[in-house]
Formats: sequence, C-alpha cells, structure tokens
Amino acid sequence: MPARSVAIHSKSMLLPEGIREATLFIDDGQITGVVPGLAMAAGLDLVDVGGNLVMPGLIDPHVHINEPGRTDWEGFDTATRSAVAGGFTLLVDMPLNSSPVTTTATAFDQKMTAATGRLHCDCGYWGGVVPGNEKEIEPLIARGVLGFKAFLTDSGIDEFQKVAEIQLRKVMPILAAHGLPLLVHCELDSPAAPSAANSPANPGGPCDPRSYRQYLASRPHQWEDAAIALMIRLCAETRCPVHIVHLSSAASIAPIREAKEKGLPLTVETAPHYLYFAAETIPDGNPLFKCAPPIRDRANNHQLWEALREGVIDFIATDHSPAPPELKHLTTGNLPAAWGGIASLQLSLPVVWTAARERGFSPKDIACWLSAAPARLTHQSACRGKLAPGYRADLTIWNPDTSFTVDPSTLQHKHKATPYSGETLFGTIEHTWLHGEQVFDKGVFSPVQGKIIRQTPATIQP
Repeated sequence: MPARSVAIHSKSMLLPEGIREATLFIDDGQITGVVPGLAMAAGLDLVDVGGNLVMPGLIDPHVHINEPGRTDWEGFDTATRSAVAGGFTLLVDMPLNSSPVTTTATAFDQKMTAATGRLHCDCGYWGGVVPGNEKEIEPLIARGVLGFKAFLTDSGIDEFQKVAEIQLRKVMPILAAHGLPLLVHCELDSPAAPSAANSPANPGGPCDPRSYRQYLASRPHQWEDAAIALMIRLCAETRCPVHIVHLSSAASIAPIREAKEKGLPLTVETAPHYLYFAAETIPDGNPLFKCAPPIRDRANNHQLWEALREGVIDFIATDHSPAPPELKHLTTGNLPAAWGGIASLQLSLPVVWTAARERGFSPKDIACWLSAAPARLTHQSACRGKLAPGYRADLTIWNPDTSFTVDPSTLQHKHKATPYSGETLFGTIEHTWLHGEQVFDKGVFSPVQGKIIRQTPATIQP
C-alpha cells in the first residue's frame, strides 16, 4: 500500500542551507518538495510540529542485534523498537553476535528469515571476514551485504575468529573491486603490553578484578595504534575502502589525518561513550562501563572531539551491544569476567547532543555525524541523510532544548542496564517518520514498517 501524501511544517527544519521555517511535502514515502514558511496544498494533511527540529532520519551502522540464536541478548523487534524511539530510521547489523555468525551465504539467509516482519525501522547487514571464509565473500556480496567486518583481536565469539594480515590480503582486493568497505575492530594485542597486575595504574601490585584503571591498562592505546597503522598500510596497497570502528585512541588521529590527506579511502567512527565519559570518573566494580577498546582519559577524549570538529573522525556510531545481566557480572563487579558492550541505541542523540552543545557544536553537526556521514559509508547517500526532493521521507523530529533524566525502565531494548542511568540529558525525541509514515509519536509506536536493505551494484557510488 503506498504511503499517504502529507505536508509537515516546522519553524525549525534542518535543510542543506541551514535551519529554516519550512514545509516539507511527502508523497509515497519520498520528499517531493520543500517550501519556505508555512505552505498549504489542497488534499494534503498538514502536520504542524511547531518549533521542534526536523532533520533527516538517524542512521547507526554499528549495532549488535544478535538474532538469530542469541535473542536472550537482543533481537530485531526490541533493537529496532529502541531505534525508532531514539530517532533512528536505519540500522546496520553486525555479523558476529548472532548464531550462526554471518560469515556464509546460508547464515545470511537465516538472518533474513529471522528479520522478516520484525523491523520497526529499516535494517541493512554487514558480512563477516574470518579465517577460511574467502570463498563466501562473493556469495555474501551477491546476497546484498553492505560491506564486511573483521576483528584483529579476539572478538569474544568462538565462531568469529580474528584475522591476520595474510587473510586480509586475500579479501581486500575483492572488496576493492566491488567498492565495498571493510570495517575493522582495531586492536593488536601484544605480549609486551603492560598487564593489569603490573601496570602504571598498579605498579607491582596484585590484580584487582574490580579496578577500572587496571582494566584500562590491560588494553593500552598502543594496541589500537598498531592495528590502525596496519590497516592504513593495507588500505594504501589494495585501495580497499577501510572503515575504523569505535576509535578511542587519540594517538592514532595524526596518522589517520595523514592517510586521508593522501587520498586513501579511509573513514573513521567513534562512539558516544568515548565522548561522554572519562576514565577518571568511572567507578571501580561497575562492568556497565566495560567496552573494548576501553573508555580512556579526559585529555584523550578531548582530542577525539577536536578530530570530529576537524573532520578526521567522520561520524559517531553506538556500538550498541547489550547482554543478559548474568554475563555482565553486575553483582561481583568483576571486569575481566564481564561481557563488554554498552547499551545506548535509544539514547545516542541526546548523549551526543548533551556533550556537543557544551563544546559549541550545532544540530547541523549532529545531523552530519548521525545521518549524512553514515549514509555515505553505507552507500545510501543518494536517498538518505538530507531533507531534499527525491530523498526518503525518513525524519527525526526532536526538541534540542528540553532535558530528561535517564530512567532505564523507559528503554525499549531487551536489557535495560546502561551506564547512562540517572544522567540528565538534553534533546527529547518527539516523533520518528519512516517511509513517509509516523512510526513513533511521543512514546506511541505504530505497527512494524521497516524494510530489509540490500546492496545492489546500482547503489554503490565511488
């Protein structure tokens, strides 16, 4: 059934030329026109959102949905419901936490079956690169994956093993030929790195499994820096598009800048938790803050903000990764034993905006980091990430000036535990529109309307 024709008026609409009062005209799920001020058209419903800010629907290309096989962790229904409550209209699911992992065409087919009829927003998919699956790369591309993900260190999932340079050299030329990105978890663990027991955080002392400082020292920034240096070198040699996920080490900003200045097809994301929290204020014995790479110190994180300002870091993605409470070891506070991962999908926009507004950034920056730039990575920029005729009528409508205190009971993802609990954040999501239809209205959800997004040769742009 075609979507209805409708006009949306706002005093604050984020257009390519800036924030303006405007009326957006929508027909059959697409934006057909943008008119300054308040405009009426015969036969069209007019939706007036007052002063709420209208901007392109948010896109998160780094989400662990975990279905099929681990729906006790998360699932398509709960993850995408959380997404639209947070203003997201497109997610891209990571390949490793489902069972089977998405490293074969058969596993991809199983994931499509699991997703059908369960999506509140659109959803695309990354394939996985693991040792020995080189012959599955082309079949996965034919199925429509948006790109591929690889780990250079232990992923925590036995079925998703880390890859070495020799495996990357087999796969990267294939991806380069198709113009598809390789997303990489960049940590190269080294025996020479300081241990948690004997580290600057605990010189000569015993290992304390509750100590955040010791956990931080156990995954030093040098691990990230070495892995990123490897990927820059391989990117230069193969011309395969490389995307560095969840950058946390500021020491890698300079080599990334240099690689970009040379014209390498390199992009980078960081995550909200690296920008909002700092190691100095993380309490011991609270695994809700555990992630890999870890949250680093305040001075490091300030440099991440400056790299965003400069454009060296392209955008922000959540790395949303909830897990059952028993795997988080919340009662013991044992950080080495706890499953890492931070649940934040529904809160991404207000978390980023709260920290960004204090640093002089604007909603235009938010739209770039959470919509336009992720659209480019996923080859969706011809139809998403902008309010203009011909683009999809996917909209995030929010109030940047209102604040709220995070109550975990209001979160829609499966497990509510989050380090943001009790934080006061700015930016409330009022409405989310998908394909020209309102799917979230101040806490009220419409029936499932999301679509499976597959890559086709026509959507890949150089």
